[in-house]
Amino acid sequence: MQDIQRTTSDESVTAWRSVAEWYHAYFTGIVLFAVSRLGPAKAQELVYEIFCRQRSERFLPGLRKLGIDHLPPAVAAAQYHYLSNHIGGVSVEYMYETDQKAWIRYAAPRWIWAGTALCGIPPEVSQAMLLGWHAQNGTMLNNPRLGFVCTKQTVDGQSGLEGYYCEYERDLLPHERLRFARSEDAPDFDRAKAPQLPIDNWPPARLAKAHRNYAMEYVRSAFPTALQLWGPEEATHRLRLAGRMVGMQFYHETARGLSSDYEPGAAGFARFLADLGAAHGNSTSVEAIGDAFEVRQEGWAFREGLSEWVPELGNAWNGLIEGALQAHNRRITMEFHVDESKGKPTLIWILKD
Repeated sequence: MQDIQRTTSDESVTAWRSVAEWYHAYFTGIVLFAVSRLGPAKAQELVYEIFCRQRSERFLPGLRKLGIDHLPPAVAAAQYHYLSNHIGGVSVEYMYETDQKAWIRYAAPRWIWAGTALCGIPPEVSQAMLLGWHAQNGTMLNNPRLGFVCTKQTVDGQSGLEGYYCEYERDLLPHERLRFARSEDAPDFDRAKAPQLPIDNWPPARLAKAHRNYAMEYVRSAFPTALQLWGPEEATHRLRLAGRMVGMQFYHETARGLSSDYEPGAAGFARFLADLGAAHGNSTSVEAIGDAFEVRQEGWAFREGLSEWVPELGNAWNGLIEGALQAHNRRITMEFHVDESKGKPTLIWILKD
C-alpha cells in the first residue's frame, strides 16, 4: 500500500492553488448550469441564497478574526470585503472616503465569473450577490442606516463591480438597502492607504491554503443551498452533471498543478486521486488488489462542518471525479462509495482498466 499522507509543511503551494481553481471552476459551473438549464430567475434565487448563507455564517466572525469589528460600520464592512477577498486571491480595491462612506471595487478580470463565463451571467444574478450579502451587512451589524450603493457592474460591460457602503442619517426600508447610482465613479485605489494583513500572521504558505479554503467554501455553501431549494434528487442530479463537465474541462490543468505525470491507465488515475485528496489535507492511500486499484481517503475536508447533508450529495461531489476520469481515460471503470461505519467518512474508489 502506498500512503500519500502529507503534513502541512510538505504540501505544495502549487497543489493548494490547483484545488482552489478546481472549486472555483465548479462554483462558476454550477451557476452557469442553473442559468442555462433552469433560467435566470432560478439562478438568481440560488445565488441570493448562497450569499445569504455565507453572510450569516462568515461576516461577523470574520470581522472579529480580522480585528476590524471596532471600526465604523461602513468602514468595517468595506474593509471586510477587501481583506477577505484579498486573502482569497481576488482582485479587489478599497477606498476610504469618510467614516460614513467607504468604497469597494472588484476590478476586472472578475474572479467569480472567470474568463468567458462573464458573458453568461445575467445582470440579475450579479445583483443577487449584492442583495444577499452587501445589502444586508447593516442588518448583521444591527445598524438599519447602513446600505450599499452599486455604481458599476462588470456583467453590464463596465470596468468592474464597484460601489460604496453608506451610513445614512435615517433608517432604511428593506428595498433601500441596495440602490444603484451609475453616474457615480469610485476614487482611485491607493494601495498604501488600504488596510494590510499582518505579514507575520499571513505568510505566503498560509495565504495559499486560505485561497484553497476560500474557493472551496463557495461550493460548500452551494451544496446545502441547492439541497434546500431543489430537494435531494434534483440537487444531486444537477450538481453531479455540472461537476462532470467541470471535471472534464479542468482535469489536465489540475493534474499539472499536482506536479505529477499520470500514466493513462487506472494506476495513474489512482495516483491523481491520492494526490488530490492529500492536497485537500486528507490522508490517502493506493493499493493494488488483483487487477484493480483501491484508493482510500480518510476524512473528507469538503464535507467537514456541513450539517445539511444527505448521502446522495456524495455522488454529486464525485461528479467532479467522474468528469476527470473521462478526460484521463474514458475506458477505465470506477466504483465509488463512502464508508461511515467508523463515524468519520472514508471515501473509497475502485478503478479498473
